[in-house]
Amino acid sequence: MEERLKRILEIALSYNVTDIHFSADQRNKNNVTVEMRVNGKMKRLKPESDDLKLFFYLMYRANLDVSDTLNPQTGSMQEKVGKQILSLRFAVVSSYHIISGVLRILNNHSTLKIDDLTVQKEAVEWMKSITRHRSGLFIFSGPTGSGKTTSLYTILNECEGKKIFTLEDPVEVDSEHYVQLQINDKQHLSYAEGIKQLMRHDPDIIMIGEIRDDTAARMAVRSSLTGHLVVTSIHSSSCISAVHRMLDLGVEQYQLQDVLRGVSNQRLYESCKGNKTGVYEIMTGKDLHEYFEKGKASLRFRTIEENIKLAVSNGIISESQAAADLIA
Repeated sequence: MEERLKRILEIALSYNVTDIHFSADQRNKNNVTVEMRVNGKMKRLKPESDDLKLFFYLMYRANLDVSDTLNPQTGSMQEKVGKQILSLRFAVVSSYHIISGVLRILNNHSTLKIDDLTVQKEAVEWMKSITRHRSGLFIFSGPTGSGKTTSLYTILNECEGKKIFTLEDPVEVDSEHYVQLQINDKQHLSYAEGIKQLMRHDPDIIMIGEIRDDTAARMAVRSSLTGHLVVTSIHSSSCISAVHRMLDLGVEQYQLQDVLRGVSNQRLYESCKGNKTGVYEIMTGKDLHEYFEKGKASLRFRTIEENIKLAVSNGIISESQAAADLIA
């Protein structure tokens, strides 16, 4: 099992993959697939006869209950591959026929600079400006796989001389640059309790990994209201829908308007030069004020679709890549 695991991890490292997917068919115990996402597409590894044993071996190594495949479970472990010690998280969930497991490599991330995230000058300047703020709320939005977490961590990595704490559910990237707390209801560490504890440690910056519910939304705003710089992410299709999402989660508009300094929405593509690049929609300052006051974006505001089309016309990304995001 150990050798099979190391080979899979070596393949993942060679392609800079962070998530390895395992699917076991409960109707056919020999039908186990191992896949990983390479350049946005799922690639299946050549199956081996002991892959089902590997699945349960991962559960054992992650301190999960191997006799319980019905309830969702998440655990962690470490594995040495070559000279590198990998921090791993294994999450298991079961449907009627399929047991699904995802092995995430938490520290398989090269250190990026803000300039590496995108060629959009206005987006680069805006993200760099966040590192100079002392307070306020900044929200990064977009669909799954759009690079929101990468944007957040990259900005944090460029905030030198700051006391940084993160509150995540779960921790997505293992970092030594800041203190990371993981939400754990069993240990009574909720968002509310986590924020309460962080305030006792005099933070300069608080990163709330992802806003999924009303508690996380309220905590993000409350932390900003106390004079802290807060960065977070939320699932949405645009900057405006990100604002709507916060309001739908029960945040008072007057409070959000008081602390919100900027919202972005992004998509991630492989550029024509072969590297990953983000395309960003950004709403800040006057645009946010005008939206809150008039309920619509200003004429100067450029939508994510307009930015994607501009990236295509400038030869940054291909038209075929952009097609799915430009469907009306």
